[in-house]
Amino acid sequence: MDASNHRRVPLGVVAPRDADDVTAALAVCREHRVPVVPRGGGTSIAGQATGTGVVLDLTRHMRRIVALDPGSRTAVVQPGVVLDELRAAAAPYGLTFGPDPSTHGRCTLGGMIGNNACGAHSVAWGTTADNVDTLTAARYGGSTLRAGRGRDAELPDGLRAFIDTNLALLRTGFPELPRRISGYALDALLPERDTDLARAFCGSEGTLGVVTEATVRLVEAPAARALAVLGYADESAAAEAAPGLLPYGPLTVEGMAADLVRGAADLVRTSAGLPRGGAWLFVETGGATPAEARAHAERILRSADPLDGMVVTDPAGQRTLWRVREDAAGTATRMPDGTEAWPGWEDCAVPPARLGPYLRAFRALLAEHGLRGAPYGHFGEGCVHVRIDFDLLTPEGVARYRRFSTDLADLVVAHGGSLSGEHGDGMARAELLPRMYGDQLVDLFNRFKDIWDPDGGMNPGILARPARLDENLRFDVLPRRPVDVAFGYPHDGGDFTAAVRRCVGVAKCRTAVPAGTAVMCPSFRVTGEEAHSTRGRARLLHEMLAGEVITDGWRSTEVRDALDLCLACKGCRTDCPVGVDMATYKAEFLHHHYRGRPRPAAHYAMGRLPQWLRLAAPFAGALNALARVRPLAALAKRVAGIAPERDIPVPARETFSRWLRRRPGRGTVILSSDRVALLWPDTFTEHFAPEVGRAAVRVLESAGRTALTPGRGLCCGLTYVSTGQLDRARAVMRRTLDRVAPVLGGPIVVLEPSCAATLRTDLPELLPDDPRAAELASSVRTLAQYLEECAPHWQPPRLDRPVAGQTHCHQHAVLGDEADHRLRERAGLIGELSGGCCGLAGNFGFERGHWEVSVACAEEQLLPSVREAGPGTVILADGFSCRTQLAHLGGGVRARHMAEVLAEGLGPEPGAS
Repeated sequence: MDASNHRRVPLGVVAPRDADDVTAALAVCREHRVPVVPRGGGTSIAGQATGTGVVLDLTRHMRRIVALDPGSRTAVVQPGVVLDELRAAAAPYGLTFGPDPSTHGRCTLGGMIGNNACGAHSVAWGTTADNVDTLTAARYGGSTLRAGRGRDAELPDGLRAFIDTNLALLRTGFPELPRRISGYALDALLPERDTDLARAFCGSEGTLGVVTEATVRLVEAPAARALAVLGYADESAAAEAAPGLLPYGPLTVEGMAADLVRGAADLVRTSAGLPRGGAWLFVETGGATPAEARAHAERILRSADPLDGMVVTDPAGQRTLWRVREDAAGTATRMPDGTEAWPGWEDCAVPPARLGPYLRAFRALLAEHGLRGAPYGHFGEGCVHVRIDFDLLTPEGVARYRRFSTDLADLVVAHGGSLSGEHGDGMARAELLPRMYGDQLVDLFNRFKDIWDPDGGMNPGILARPARLDENLRFDVLPRRPVDVAFGYPHDGGDFTAAVRRCVGVAKCRTAVPAGTAVMCPSFRVTGEEAHSTRGRARLLHEMLAGEVITDGWRSTEVRDALDLCLACKGCRTDCPVGVDMATYKAEFLHHHYRGRPRPAAHYAMGRLPQWLRLAAPFAGALNALARVRPLAALAKRVAGIAPERDIPVPARETFSRWLRRRPGRGTVILSSDRVALLWPDTFTEHFAPEVGRAAVRVLESAGRTALTPGRGLCCGLTYVSTGQLDRARAVMRRTLDRVAPVLGGPIVVLEPSCAATLRTDLPELLPDDPRAAELASSVRTLAQYLEECAPHWQPPRLDRPVAGQTHCHQHAVLGDEADHRLRERAGLIGELSGGCCGLAGNFGFERGHWEVSVACAEEQLLPSVREAGPGTVILADGFSCRTQLAHLGGGVRARHMAEVLAEGLGPEPGAS
């Protein structure tokens, strides 16, 4: 699968290391008459990156920037180079590659050439075809050809005669559009266009050959940028205004309506604000200085006559707004009521002057077919993206999809448009190309394909002699009845299959460098393996449910092995545009996979950690002494399935709850009070880090609260969930609810982020029928959230020190860091915490076989940020895992919980010796 509605099962996947490997593979495939599909990041939404023969994965090894010449403003790249890698390499010279699809963090130059990708900045810098100079392509059978331009260019045999014979049709058959991506660009072969074979190859969707190297042109990047955000009454008004902005030379003219922004409205309005209106244009301008860029944006704002508008110059505010646009391919897959929406008619384009009337007609056509969608896209070039709530699960729904497709193709053509304005035709639209071009020109497409690929082995069924648009739909193989599962999956109607379908393949999880504080997907960044990305795991679960490729269901070793390196960091829950929650899916899978049979030793040792710690608490001193005996510690780790490189954590001699009960006037609360702060005794604070609990008590007391625990023997069930022992998890959770029920109703402070996240999400999703679970979940607060909500006038001690460290991945994904950030600012703790995951991730980093991945994850952001910290820097890490990872790998660095740092700032406790 790619990011489309389609699925084709290949015979195998080859990851070539160089051009010679590519030609060798093509020779072998031709000998055996096996089709070949070149594939980059797999973000194509029309199905052209899927195939039934051999898939060439060009992202694994062929990702070298061969040369970059600032003088000529060119770069020579291999096909697997990710766009952001090229842009980063060009940035020191003030250059960039102009085309920039929203998937810029994972799409490859080879894939961009294959689909003639465009992006938001094409109004200024054109499509990929406009920025390719020459390319080397390997043909089916193993021969190679260097495609350039001019009468002396190297052409495939027969192509010169093909051009000379069909000059009239080549000159008259193609509409002039800035975003005409459909079909082959045969008009680029005209003599008056210098017989530009490289341009004609762009957009060929892997049907002609495999790019092994390309020389691309770079453009000068503006030193400063500003963003004019223009509000209009509706999308048609915005569309009609867009062409009038082009004479001002903007870098972008992007449009979106309120129904797209709805999912990110709180984020947008909090961070940067949006002008009044029902639709908006994002118009970016550039300049040599910030003042010049701003003046350019203000000139557009004055000339555009919007309903309302503003200019954003703050880079962080611009990034926030652009994130809404870039995540749209994912966020648009859910309607306001949660209904699924799909690509297929994602990027039609019409002349920009026709966009307003086209959008009105498009909305009417949706209504006529009983469909809904949220259009957005490149309004300055008349290109519209949309996900539509097609029913692709039933024969009736698929039939309606087909009827709508033919009607929409006719509508686009009636407005002088192109069926594809960016992503290519693939299996989604190529069948309808005769409606746009006519049979005579489509016949030329077939003949052009045959000149390049006479054996028909390159990506058959795409562009030339295409498959039907309703064939090979990826939903056909999925079960129609709900699968029996443990979690409630409230956002998917309780249907695990629907949860797995959430992955639409946009592959934000495949980015090599996380954006800002993002977490997803640490194991992919370490391994580079598709199977260890969130998308790869979701697709394996899809195949498990389908039962064709993976035939042993929940017992599958392939799925187990892919999930084994999932850190259950929950990053995808927030960072994935469609909210895939792989940590939950992993727990679900492990629950079924090991049901009724022995589990790995680590599941018994660490999965049942709260149980062992309660039993061991009276003997903590003796056990710690034994743990210092190396042979005994080594034996214990071997028996427990713990990595030999790890130190076994040392339980405290006195638990936090016991210390709190000894404190005068303290104990377990029975009746609530507005002066009482309920402090959750999580397993890690209770047994391993009671000093964190003691510090939190001091902070709460300074805020005028008496800290008490809401009950004894409480456990959120985290370790049982993370190891997939879901029956035990539910039993533990029910026991906890029984004990905490008398005090439910007010906020409860949970110091350990992973436990707080479990209570907030896993608890109600495992016990959806128990109203107490939802009540407890809604009561959970971090320390910072509690202080902000219940003691808003409390002033933290002023510390005025720099900070480094990491926001816990579960806090990022579930709880948010906003209140913690504000508390740090009020305390004078200067600096930002890093994103990513520490790599320990609860039991993950302790399990045998995970050491190298765990260390590599820590080396990504956490350890470098700590090493770069100057003297006097406070190292913050609220998570026990993060602090433990630093203790093991940080060279003696001691990280502390925010509560400890604040308590230290309060000075010595009165009466302390």
